[in-house]
Amino acid sequence: DNDRRLLQEIGDRLRAARKETNLSQEALAHLSGLHRTYVSSIERGERNLSILNLLTLATVLDIDASVFVSSLKRVPNE
Repeated sequence: DNDRRLLQEIGDRLRAARKETNLSQEALAHLSGLHRTYVSSIERGERNLSILNLLTLATVLDIDASVFVSSLKRVPNE
């Protein structure tokens, strides 16, 4: 469904940004104060992360948080 696709795209963008900084999931989790399995589940598109966690991850990765959501659109459930 559309929501799953959006979460997967955000996860893919997080993974790409993490790899660009040569951080492991464990290192990113440690620096952001999150659990490694949580970071892993975000990257797999299994978690609907909060805005605060998104901002934290972007800050640790030293990127603008908009990178994660730029040009994504969500169609409301009917």
